[in-house]
Amino acid sequence: MHTPTPVRRSGPTPVSVPLMPPELDALRSKPRHGESVAQRAGRAVRRAIASSPAAETASVTQTAYAIQQPVTTGRQISVSSIRGGAGKSTVAALLALTYAHYRADPVLAIEADPALGTLPHRLGAREVRWSGTDLAQIVDPSMLITDLTGYLIPFPGGGWLLPGSQGAIGTRLEIDTYRVVMTSLRRYFATTVVDCETLPAEVARTALVTTQARVLVSPATPEGVAATRSVLDWVGGLHPGMLPTTVVVLSHVSPDSGLDLRKATEHLGIGGATVLPLPYDRHLAAGGAIRTELLGERTLQAAARIAAEAMDRAVSRGPGRQRTGGAPR
Repeated sequence: MHTPTPVRRSGPTPVSVPLMPPELDALRSKPRHGESVAQRAGRAVRRAIASSPAAETASVTQTAYAIQQPVTTGRQISVSSIRGGAGKSTVAALLALTYAHYRADPVLAIEADPALGTLPHRLGAREVRWSGTDLAQIVDPSMLITDLTGYLIPFPGGGWLLPGSQGAIGTRLEIDTYRVVMTSLRRYFATTVVDCETLPAEVARTALVTTQARVLVSPATPEGVAATRSVLDWVGGLHPGMLPTTVVVLSHVSPDSGLDLRKATEHLGIGGATVLPLPYDRHLAAGGAIRTELLGERTLQAAARIAAEAMDRAVSRGPGRQRTGGAPR
């Protein structure tokens, strides 16, 4: 019996659009290192006097193992927050860069926050062409990964980016489109990081229940902790099993947040979520493309630990899998 060849749906060919108008490039100052010279010098002295090389090596090795652990099917990790400005896209970009650095298999970052999202900026894209909505019109099972990558934007480390839009206000990502993209691309990419809309938007709610792990970004403030606790209670009400596969990131957007980190961690950890800090970093605070060589060491360590914890939870959702223990605490 003859099997008909799949017919690809065609649509208008997208036109490349620059992310930043050329006349605005002059607004961006020279990228700064995440830590000051004094901070780097002080850390070097402390390491020379009091550090344990064996313990540091063991910690790094365990974190790398958790990030690199094998997957049998594509693992998808959603990143969301309760409000804008929490650092959601920054955390999504850090996760994508970290996975692309550590893992040898394909890594994809999807922007599911289409209207004026910053994920392409954070991953260093200069222009956007194909969006998730465009790709949903032509993707089909006959495609090879080499066919798909022609529609994606490469980012440092060997990863790939699918933008949400071309920066048009009012752009929407329909639920059906989101499902087509996520379902179709899962078999090509071992790890997918999804930068969602802020909760309780419809796509973000869908991502919460369809991805294997979720990262919830909270400002490191009392108000941010209170709002995030409400979200966690809501998530637990939807399905209690989602909380143990949730990582809460307390994002510090200023050098001194005044937050009691231990108490905040205890408060947000009720129900099984893991709570991890992302320290203030001058390079991240300045916006623009993230250059990992300019990140502070504490930021790099925090990003790796968040990536390890998220991957450990995503893998634990696989058939017959048990958690490996994750990143060192």
